[in-house]
Amino acid sequence: MSVASSAASAPANKPRTVLFASLIGTTIEFYDFYIYATAAVLVFPRLFFPAADPAAATLQSLATFAIAFFARPVGSAVFGHFGDRIGRKATLVAALLTMGLSTVLIGLLPTYAAIGTLAPLLLALCRFGQGLGLGGEWGGAVLLATENAPPGKRAWYGMFPQLGAPIGFFLSGGTFLLLGEVLSDAEFFAWGWRVPFLASALLVAVGLWVRLKITETPDFQKVLDRNERVKVPAVAVFANHTRALVLGTLIALATFVVFYLMTVFALSWGTSKLGFSRQQFLLLQLFAVVFFALTIPPSALLADRHGRRTAMIAVSAAIAAFGLLYGPLFGAATLLSAGVFMVLGMCLVGFTYGPLGTLLAELFPAEVRYTGASLTFNFAGILGASLAPYVATWLATNYGLEYVGYYLSAAALLSLLALVLAGPQGRAGRAQPAAH
Repeated sequence: MSVASSAASAPANKPRTVLFASLIGTTIEFYDFYIYATAAVLVFPRLFFPAADPAAATLQSLATFAIAFFARPVGSAVFGHFGDRIGRKATLVAALLTMGLSTVLIGLLPTYAAIGTLAPLLLALCRFGQGLGLGGEWGGAVLLATENAPPGKRAWYGMFPQLGAPIGFFLSGGTFLLLGEVLSDAEFFAWGWRVPFLASALLVAVGLWVRLKITETPDFQKVLDRNERVKVPAVAVFANHTRALVLGTLIALATFVVFYLMTVFALSWGTSKLGFSRQQFLLLQLFAVVFFALTIPPSALLADRHGRRTAMIAVSAAIAAFGLLYGPLFGAATLLSAGVFMVLGMCLVGFTYGPLGTLLAELFPAEVRYTGASLTFNFAGILGASLAPYVATWLATNYGLEYVGYYLSAAALLSLLALVLAGPQGRAGRAQPAAH
């Protein structure tokens, strides 16, 4: 029996199973990713990058944080190739395993005190593995949701994997917060920091169990039936969909910059320069992440009603305006001002992140959609997220927090320009059937 006929005879995926499978996978992936981001600020500078200057150790640690973003396009090309050639399901399982194994290994690594310079090298290698897995996970999860969506509900379905980001962040931040409450500083740095990484193994087991229950998406099945698979999807994307790749990358730029300035940089600067304790700021971030999650569903409803492009234009303009408030609100260094700052910023993150996956997926036809959407998302990660905490730390140190806000506003204006250039026609920004 052929792959096509076998898949055609398989029962259709139930909406509940599809949405849960896309949500649980990205929740796990982002949990893994965020525990590294938190540890890169709170743990690794002390245990893996000992230096006379704490600021230098933090910058070295943030540099390893950036490695994953350069690994993600590699993961996009590798997993995207198999996702567009073999299918979404098997590729999603492989991506989840890659990410999970890399995360568990970080929890087992010896520190600098035990093996010297080999410790940060192994940490960087595991971080590369995390990026590789996430590069293949995100695009597949979005396609799993959107390619199973009924007409008029693509953005609504597409927001479920996006919900994995705030849930994963909440779980990671909550884990570190809990450890801070029950362990002394000595216990936390001796062994407690390893717990969130090792606990990822349990989450991955749940994710695999759910993923293995789903069947292939209807859109990819049609690609198989019509024999429309391309030999090398990445080459096809660069050769035939260059405009979509470039504009999509710039469209997603502001989303990445605002998120990582509100999370990694804010945690680092708030605890090192503004006088907040680790527990205070983690609690503040967890409170704000609730608003991130709450704004994703209405963003999807607005995107289905008014179009993905229109929704993204509005929120990109709002992010540009918020950049002007970044320095004054955050720099005031009070719990009230920091709380308002975090809630406003996270609301904007939710409104831009919710429709983003659907919009990027709709830029590409189904035969190269896994590769195209993944590459676009992860190139934006390199431009907008990999260096954002590093650049922001440098700007704030040398020029002041208001320049971090100008950096955010500039990124939002670039995204706004790309959305305008994308135009109202084509797949982007419209609720329409998938292209085949």
